Amino acid sequence: MSQTIRRKATTVRKTAAKQDKKAKVSQAKARTGSAIDMAMVALPFTEAQLHRMFLILILTGAALLAWVVASAAGLPSFASLQLAQVASDAGFEVRHVDVRGVKNINELKVYERALAQQDRSMPLVDLESLRQDLLALSWVKDARVSRQLPDTLVIDIVEREPHAVLRKADRFVLIDETGHELETVARGRAQGKLIVSGLGAGQQVVSLTKLLDAAPALKPRVQEAEWIGNRRWNVTFKTGQVLALPEGERESASALVSFARLDGTNRLLGGKVTIFDMRAGDRIYLRIPGREAEAAALKAGATRKAGEN
Repeated sequence: MSQTIRRKATTVRKTAAKQDKKAKVSQAKARTGSAIDMAMVALPFTEAQLHRMFLILILTGAALLAWVVASAAGLPSFASLQLAQVASDAGFEVRHVDVRGVKNINELKVYERALAQQDRSMPLVDLESLRQDLLALSWVKDARVSRQLPDTLVIDIVEREPHAVLRKADRFVLIDETGHELETVARGRAQGKLIVSGLGAGQQVVSLTKLLDAAPALKPRVQEAEWIGNRRWNVTFKTGQVLALPEGERESASALVSFARLDGTNRLLGGKVTIFDMRAGDRIYLRIPGREAEAAALKAGATRKAGEN
């Protein structure tokens, strides 16, 4: 004979407790949702950007996993390509080039080298190789290449400073303070700049600068310096007058300082003398049109001694 077991009916107290619990859960969910919404508003990203970031993180994680698996299988090159492909798909690909510090250089030459990387994923861009390519440009003294994620290469250029013009047999070449050749220039662009000439003169620019620095009053009045016989300098002033200096760094600097002193007391520059020859060391030989060189030299020697006393 079967019996039916009846459960006790739910009391009013239990019903009220259950409803109260549901209300608390609803309130907690509401508070949590509000907190998330507030956090989203406070973040400096749009919802679309945030979704993109999450996607990138997921893709990066997948790429890293693929790289680990490929590396474990002894395929590091394949792993790198896979990582680069995933990064490219996520937007990490060279699309822009930001060139900074360019004044004199032809900027297109920088872009030509940088944009050779355009269709490559950021992880595959060889920054040091690109830097070496830029250093091969005549105007570039130094360069720094960096990535600005997700899609920009930043190139900072340090340019060489034009210092003088090297006169060759068939052209004029702009050079920096070390004699490094920058670019060929027209004769007009050489105006107002120090012109250096003579076989091997480009390699003597540093020593020439040191020589002229010994007589700062004369330096801005020098128009041209000719390296003679790979031994010494002939200096031409803006007046068209020529000063022949002796061999040796110390000797030539001493002669130039002596000439500056004599010019200060006797106003040699701008006068009738066309050539001042100081190679003898103890006297100056003067060449004056229409006069005997020897007589002029004796007079100059006496003047130099008086000036030194």
